[in-house]
Amino acid sequence: MAGKTRVLLIGCGGIGTITALNLEASGQCHVTAVLRSNYEIVKERGFSIDSLDHGKVEGYRPSEIRTTIPDLSKETVAPFDYIIVTTKNIPDVPPHLPSLIAPALTPGHSAILLIQNGLNIHIPFATAFPSVPILSGISRMGANELAPGVILEDDPDRLSVGAFPATEGGDSPPSDAAVAAAKRFVELYAVSGKAVVEYNANVKFERWRKLCYNATWNPVCALTGLDTGRLRLVGEKADPFSPVNLLLRPAMREVLRVARADGAVLAADAEAEEKLVEGVVEAEPLEVFCQPSMLQDAKKRRVWEVENLLGDVVRVAADKGVEVPALSAIYALAKGRMWALKEDMGLINKDEEVRKRNEGIQGR
Repeated sequence: MAGKTRVLLIGCGGIGTITALNLEASGQCHVTAVLRSNYEIVKERGFSIDSLDHGKVEGYRPSEIRTTIPDLSKETVAPFDYIIVTTKNIPDVPPHLPSLIAPALTPGHSAILLIQNGLNIHIPFATAFPSVPILSGISRMGANELAPGVILEDDPDRLSVGAFPATEGGDSPPSDAAVAAAKRFVELYAVSGKAVVEYNANVKFERWRKLCYNATWNPVCALTGLDTGRLRLVGEKADPFSPVNLLLRPAMREVLRVARADGAVLAADAEAEEKLVEGVVEAEPLEVFCQPSMLQDAKKRRVWEVENLLGDVVRVAADKGVEVPALSAIYALAKGRMWALKEDMGLINKDEEVRKRNEGIQGR
């Protein structure tokens, strides 16, 4: 372990497990992974991995696995160079990630890499840790945990890494330390030769581009219970009232308009915009019947990533004065579904919510 880059990885599902495997395949990283529901199985027999990039791997365990995030003030643990977060991003459900990772963070030494979807996901971290480099990771890998400890990676590992702005908001450039940490991580991730990884300085552009898919297909599939293939089969291609034509295409165009207002020009002109929209509509072959992550969460009765994938887009639109009727309707319906699910999970008490409303107490 001497001389190895120390990595703390939080969220060892499909993406997190392949990320850990690829880092340790370099021979230069020591990964401590925080596991939850799959801990006992992985402790007993390791991960069973079927990977497009790494082949079949049986019994894989990161260098260290544990169920809790280390507290460096109470444990004899060396500082971590990188803290990687690959969990779902659900800021409306406590506990919040900055408070969870704070005990494992060493300011002046650690960098935080968020391999998560969404637009302004760095803001809570930049607010809590203003001097810590916050890095952006955009993963285009297809990897899922089919059962506890069983991982399938069926789409190549492609990772784009950059540095978020040095301040919690706005367009200020990232710090030199953050840029250096991002470039160093790219070097480490490339060593195995199994992944395609790049440094990309245009974090905002990259995140808006992925939102063309995530702010549209994800919530609409979850709300309808249909995968991308089946949604495209509802009605003929020319049917103006099909979900794709009535809802998805308009929502995708709205994302492009909001992105432009926010300084991320994804399409230079109307022709390029329509080409981009068609590319997102046809992102997967029909026969794949792709289930986006929100649909998978809906089927498992887990909370969705509504706020960072959709809510932030609608809020930026309001701030920039861009009308987004399709996205607003989708967001309202998704918020309603999340309210119902949170009530079922015991996260919301309707009587307490009624009391707050009657007393004029405002809440999110």
